[in-house]
Amino acid sequence: MAKSNRRRRKSRLPKVFSRAGKAVLALAVVAAIGASYAWHEGRSWRPDKALWPDQGALVGAGDGAVDFDTIAGLGAKFVYLEASDGAGRKDIAFAQNFARARAAGLEVGAAHRFAPCAVADGQSANYVTMVPRDSDLLPPAILLETTATICPSRVSKAAVQSELTTLVNQIEAHSGKPVILAPFEEFEEAYAPSRRFDRQLWLTRSWFEPDYATRPWLMWTANRWYQTEAAQAPLRWIVVQP
Repeated sequence: MAKSNRRRRKSRLPKVFSRAGKAVLALAVVAAIGASYAWHEGRSWRPDKALWPDQGALVGAGDGAVDFDTIAGLGAKFVYLEASDGAGRKDIAFAQNFARARAAGLEVGAAHRFAPCAVADGQSANYVTMVPRDSDLLPPAILLETTATICPSRVSKAAVQSELTTLVNQIEAHSGKPVILAPFEEFEEAYAPSRRFDRQLWLTRSWFEPDYATRPWLMWTANRWYQTEAAQAPLRWIVVQP
């Protein structure tokens, strides 16, 4: 009799597991649909203009063809244009984007992407050849996105901080304005620019206000994947602290 009961219990186990498996699968499908919907909605999100009236975008050659009139029509007041990257790379769309953005009535600023593997002299020379001295430009921005872990040979923390200090001074001498520092969270954790430099900060965190710097920020990249008819690729949408 005991053997018969054990056989019956065993024969029901596959059905129990089958029901559990179907439930798990159903939950996984619902979660996937929910995540897909959230991603779709997130790409079209930007902060409420009533709360964040000063909005704009960061634009570079990687964004493809950009319609700056459409960006202005979305309520943007300004754009930052990628101009130079490290000691040798230049944004081939900078001059064209510069002219078109101004023609659309947008304020324009220029951004340099800092390369932790390169010395400051080469980087500042690269920036200066791309960006004119123009008092109407917004303060220059330095994008601090990668750490020295990408360098082919070891670069110390002190060396990165020293070269960044030199670069800040050189770009400010060219522009006549204090730079805005735009560290990603990884860069901030590695080199603490918000603590070392008394400069305005531009932080990045999609959909949620960033809190990784040691002091308040001025600008926020609120959506790195803002999908709009203004560009072929998603734009990086920015707001300024009200």
